[in-house]
Amino acid sequence: MDHYTKRTQWGWAFYDWANSSYSLVIGTAIFPIYYAAVMEGAGKTSFPFFWGEISTTAAYTFVVAASFLTISLLTPYLSALAEIAGNKKTFMRGFIWAGSLACMGMYAFTDEVLWWGLLSPYLASLCFSGSLVFYNSYLPEIAPTEEQDALSARGFALGYLGSSLVLIAALAFIQNPEWIGDETAGRVTRLSFLTVGLWWLGWGEFSLFRLPAGHQMEASIKEKGWIRATYLRLFEVVKTFRTMPGVERFLLGFFFASAGVQTVILIASLFGSKALGLETSALITTILLIQFVGVLGSWLFARWSRSWGNIWALLVAAMVWVLICAMAYFVNTELQFYLLGATVGLVLGGIQSLARSTFSKLLPTKGEHVTYFSFFDIAEKLATVFGMVAVGWLETTTGDLRLAAAMLSVFFLVAVVFWSRVQMVQKL
Repeated sequence: MDHYTKRTQWGWAFYDWANSSYSLVIGTAIFPIYYAAVMEGAGKTSFPFFWGEISTTAAYTFVVAASFLTISLLTPYLSALAEIAGNKKTFMRGFIWAGSLACMGMYAFTDEVLWWGLLSPYLASLCFSGSLVFYNSYLPEIAPTEEQDALSARGFALGYLGSSLVLIAALAFIQNPEWIGDETAGRVTRLSFLTVGLWWLGWGEFSLFRLPAGHQMEASIKEKGWIRATYLRLFEVVKTFRTMPGVERFLLGFFFASAGVQTVILIASLFGSKALGLETSALITTILLIQFVGVLGSWLFARWSRSWGNIWALLVAAMVWVLICAMAYFVNTELQFYLLGATVGLVLGGIQSLARSTFSKLLPTKGEHVTYFSFFDIAEKLATVFGMVAVGWLETTTGDLRLAAAMLSVFFLVAVVFWSRVQMVQKL
């Protein structure tokens, strides 16, 4: 109860403000475009891959997928180790520093060091995901159950807002390189990566300063040896899942919903450019529209969850996603793409913030929660890989990205089936 303070809660929420500039500027908007431009300028079309070759575009997507798979293997062990040692804050700080330094290091990515264009996003993506496991685990510890929806929504809203401001500033300088005495936008673009790293590190430390330290496990547990104790803790959490009403069904629903949500985020620009032939300016406008509407969506669904309950609010969000993915097949104009983007923003903030707080509410109220949230993160990361592979396979098979986008509605329907069977238990 001593951690239920506004200062701590605002400090926690500001980590979304800190890290979201990475996911927007590096993961979605600017770095992929810069990566493609550097490869094209260097005349590089493929990389060696085992006994053959792979295109530079495929290499980038494989690297991002590899970072998800790597962190999915690492975080369960690291989270259990952090719980036993009582130093989850140290682990979170380590991922923040390593990830932000990888972003700053992207400044060195030019046509002279092409391999760094693959290694740096791998490291940054891995550390970004790793930090979120420890960050999310604070939610049930710093807010009572009835406040967790609103606090989770506050974090996502700050993330959408902060990342949008960084992106707008970056685009302004990239389009006007003469402001800093440059003739081309190349160096200014690389400076934006440096800015993202500094933003992530600076605001990340601000959040860490306000967050409490972890709770150390009993000495008798550590006496078994660090490695053995870590695995025992991990198996204990897995066994506990089976005794917790609704958790397994919720995670299965979250897996399929994440497969849809994360894939939409990652292919939105590709869909707009390839299926509709939209210019980069229109794609960036849509991305910013999604971000700002996402602030409203986070707040609205937090309010609705109070009236309807978490599960009903999630079911509504998932059904709207079904309609979005189905309607994507019929979008033909730039205006329609903007309207679809606005609708995505509305439910994007809602489903992401509510999923986090709903999982938090299903967990025990006492003790550490890092290991529990490592499975939440695994579900999201493996779902992203699953969704991207499914879309890639269907687009390759049919040659129709519209059909691949519409296919994502099936994922949300499966999420509805699992979530409709989850019963929230009131904690006293």
